[in-house]
Amino acid sequence: MENKAQGHFNFKNQTAFYRGKVRDVYSIGADRLLMVTSDRISAFDVILPRTIPFKGQVLNQIAAYFLNKTRDVIPNWLIDTPDPNAAYGYKCTPIPIEMVVRGYVAGHLWREYKAGKREVCGVLLPEGLKENDRLPTPIITPTTKASEGHDEDISVAKILELGVVSPDIMNQLCQKALALFDRGTQMAKEKGLILVDTKYEFGLLDGQIMLMDEIHTPDSSRYFYANTYQELLEKGLPQKQLSKEFVREWLIANGFQGKEGQVVPNISDEFVTEISNRYILLYEEITGQKFQKEPQENLEQRIFNHVNQYLENVD
Repeated sequence: MENKAQGHFNFKNQTAFYRGKVRDVYSIGADRLLMVTSDRISAFDVILPRTIPFKGQVLNQIAAYFLNKTRDVIPNWLIDTPDPNAAYGYKCTPIPIEMVVRGYVAGHLWREYKAGKREVCGVLLPEGLKENDRLPTPIITPTTKASEGHDEDISVAKILELGVVSPDIMNQLCQKALALFDRGTQMAKEKGLILVDTKYEFGLLDGQIMLMDEIHTPDSSRYFYANTYQELLEKGLPQKQLSKEFVREWLIANGFQGKEGQVVPNISDEFVTEISNRYILLYEEITGQKFQKEPQENLEQRIFNHVNQYLENVD
């Protein structure tokens, strides 16, 4: 099943392997990808030492849910999900930019604003904003896509200056990112949630822009509860939210922000369970569907069996 020297599966027609922070990506043949979403969790671009039960299943199934619900906005890479933790689709040429869309002054944007910055990624911000304020209109704050280490903020103007993509492609990326954010906002509203910010990754397939990777998951997005938003904002209290931000906040409170020389604090079994339960809750809140826990015993064997059986019968 596994090549222990490299620590990954060997699937039928596998031609390459790449390990991301959370996902293990297998090239199948010349033009397909198999993505296995692990239970690893990262924060501040560091993989934490504990895995989170059911996290991979939650992320994979939320991503598939939203990819299937947004095909009318933009085509995407996903063909099928042969296992609750696995997705199979088209191999695109990645565009090395993360398109981050923000509708509220939260998370990284608030930390930058609080530090005195009034221009982030070339976007000018007005004076007098408070944490979690809604922005007049959603803004795009791209980052470079780093294979290792920290992604870096970059402006659209700098992307064009460096020739990362053509002006036409950049314009399409901006339009599609905002359209996806609008769709995600509407879908969240229907479930009593606010889509605060998110990131999208795009690629090219035969010259066409395709949406890649995950979409609107708690790893790539931040959600607030709509019914308590205004009251908590007016009182200056933290928002009740569904996202990975509470993990980041816990790490910050325990002296870790991924900076050089810092050590990841010990994560207790109780906190691991809490993180797992929060991920499952987000799945149920955002999809409106009951989460079905798949067996965790022999997890890798299950994934391998399901995927290999699928690959036996696929073109």
